[in-house]
Amino acid sequence: MGFSDVGCYGSEIRTPNIDSLASSGVRFTHFRNTARCCPSRASLLTGLYAHQTGVGHMVNPRPSLPGYQGDLNRNCRTIGEVLRASGYQTMISGKWHVTPNDGRKYNWPLPARVRYRFYGIMGGAASYFQPLTLTRDNEPVQPEGADFYLTDAIGRNAASFIDDAVKRPEPFFLYTGFTAPHWPLHAFESDIERHRGRYREGWDAPARRAPPAHAADGHRGSQVGDHARAMKMSPAWKDAPDREWQQRRMEVYAAQIDRLDRNVGTILEAVRRSGREQDTLIMFLADNGGCAENLPPDRLNNNSPKQARDGRPMRSGNAPSILPGAEDTFASYGTGWANASNTPFRRYKHWVHEGGIATAADRALAASDRQGRGDHARARARDRCDGDVC
Repeated sequence: MGFSDVGCYGSEIRTPNIDSLASSGVRFTHFRNTARCCPSRASLLTGLYAHQTGVGHMVNPRPSLPGYQGDLNRNCRTIGEVLRASGYQTMISGKWHVTPNDGRKYNWPLPARVRYRFYGIMGGAASYFQPLTLTRDNEPVQPEGADFYLTDAIGRNAASFIDDAVKRPEPFFLYTGFTAPHWPLHAFESDIERHRGRYREGWDAPARRAPPAHAADGHRGSQVGDHARAMKMSPAWKDAPDREWQQRRMEVYAAQIDRLDRNVGTILEAVRRSGREQDTLIMFLADNGGCAENLPPDRLNNNSPKQARDGRPMRSGNAPSILPGAEDTFASYGTGWANASNTPFRRYKHWVHEGGIATAADRALAASDRQGRGDHARARARDRCDGDVC
């Protein structure tokens, strides 16, 4: 997810539930990640630099390189382990992906890293309709129901964990790792329809160039479109081929964020229902910038099924002949849209330019703390990259 992909950071995509965290708390403008999901997650879970945890890059082991074992090591403790030692109920719903996906359970969330409950996927880049590594507690499970959608399942299980946790007197900690809007571009057609035609003006549209949300925080106006074209990364929209297909890619991406926000709402409602809202700290953040990775035709990710549930073969890759969204497709949204997502910054996920490491992050505070926003008002995110190298 790029810096400006949520409403309170300037997006045209409506995200009222995420925005509510900003309006009732603090909106960070200088929050950083490590530009890739696995190391960002390892740092978030442990409070350490990613290399100290063994997950310096992804979960592909490189035994000869210190810090790149590709596996959350036993020299670190997760926040779940620390809190459970203090009596917390610790729960995870969503993506784990800090240990190799080889079937061994030694470093799965249960019993190694949390105390109470887990629901989610072990690997990354999973199908939203039939994820292959779906797990409940410590056992693989199958997607339930013809209308299964991973974002909904993660949100629903997170809310259920809260409902169960408040039946006990102990405090709870919940980590929810949504995969949306990571590729593949999968969404319900009804969600895609909500965004139909919104992107007909393309990635050069001025909507995110200097949106009020950025201007209010002192952000620079964006020149990323011009910068990307100068680097021959994407053409001007008027010169882009297959514009109907290009629009569809962003419509599906927006639908994924739309559905993500609604499931954030499901979790917030569970917190309100718990009666502990004023005693609960809630944070939302993304783990890297918008993703410009291209998916070549006819190459499936290891976590992708070979066919849809009705037997149709998977159609993989970013090709105009493949209209993304349906469960038999496996595509991403490309450089042009990633460039727009990361407004006002340069570059994308896996690059350590600001477009890869600047994270949109919100914190909702307990009522007694809602006036303490001076530090936030003084925090300013700036793109420090004057050339191609940070």
